[in-house]
Amino acid sequence: MTKQVDVVVIGAGAAGMMCAAVAGQRGRKVMLIDHASRLAEKIRISGGGRCNFTNVDTTPQNFLSQNPHFCKSALSRFTPQDFLALMKRYRIAYHEKHKGQLFCDNSAEDIIAMLKAECGIGNVEWRMPCGVQSLAKQGDQFLMETDMGTVQASSVVVATGGLSIPKIGATDFAYRVARQFELKIVEPRPALVPLTFDAKAWQPFVALAGVALPVEVETGAKKTRGWFKEDLLFTHRGLSGPAILQISSYWQPGTPLTINLVPDMDIAQTLIDGKSTLKKNLGNLLAQWLPSRLADEWLRINGFVADARIADMPDKELRRLGTSLNQWAIVPDGTEGYRKAEVTLGGVDTRELSQQTMMVNKVPGLHFVGEAIDVTGWLGGYNFQWAWASGVAAGQAV
Repeated sequence: MTKQVDVVVIGAGAAGMMCAAVAGQRGRKVMLIDHASRLAEKIRISGGGRCNFTNVDTTPQNFLSQNPHFCKSALSRFTPQDFLALMKRYRIAYHEKHKGQLFCDNSAEDIIAMLKAECGIGNVEWRMPCGVQSLAKQGDQFLMETDMGTVQASSVVVATGGLSIPKIGATDFAYRVARQFELKIVEPRPALVPLTFDAKAWQPFVALAGVALPVEVETGAKKTRGWFKEDLLFTHRGLSGPAILQISSYWQPGTPLTINLVPDMDIAQTLIDGKSTLKKNLGNLLAQWLPSRLADEWLRINGFVADARIADMPDKELRRLGTSLNQWAIVPDGTEGYRKAEVTLGGVDTRELSQQTMMVNKVPGLHFVGEAIDVTGWLGGYNFQWAWASGVAAGQAV
């Protein structure tokens, strides 16, 4: 027997639950389907379990897309303040941690419970765990074969996310549906992800694993340039930390990163100017500006003697040291992949969609929201804000 509803939302994550709640509260008969046995695992593990649920400074400039204007409409119609108003109704306490990033005081579970309650207010019907075997359009209706039987609906919202973190259930479902309906896809790749280096080339830096420090990092030319000032972390296989996760979304294979390990100082000029007054040796002096383990290893890797006196060193050598620290150019050979990526860059090409409703232009009634489409936020709550905003946009339209 076929179950008839107005709207089926496939994927019960951030964007899917928000969309289902909004549509349900408009009086639409909504079914929410998810293949996982545990609800909203990506929300649950985010922000160290406290969910970095938005960023108060969100602007369209905090997002990457081949169609950069697409995100403006949804973001302007559902803002961080709108999400905070919803949280206030549920008395969920939160705090600002860093650069506009907001986290729950208690637990990410508070956000999940709130979204579930909002779906309850909208009388959303749940099917979970429940897989979708097929999706077809017949006239102005969609027909779905699921693990729990056949479902018919006039609108379908695909909110199944991207490929990041497969161990918690990420799949390529959204891309399969897009291909089925002959939609263009911007080639997906891991983003907000640690970068790795050739094992042999990285060997000198392995001893630095665990060292962290604030840096400036950049990559790319004018239009595609990424630049961030954040913390960097050395790992056994490469580089991580917020600075690297941010720049990974801009990095293109084969291109270098330029890293300034001492952002607020011209090292070469400081050393040259201080030759007559700086009495310390090179190692002790560098340790004032860098973690001591990094200072020692950096000198060794670059062929300097830690005990050398500044006064005895040629300006040319001091400039070489300064350049190595202020303009460290290094070419990653890859990333840690979807296993460690926080999000997926790319996805359903937004030029196929309405920026007001998230609906596919040539397939009336079919919508894509959240991470499934080619809108990717920076680290720091932006991707959740896109999930809320795109979910609301579709929820108001279906």
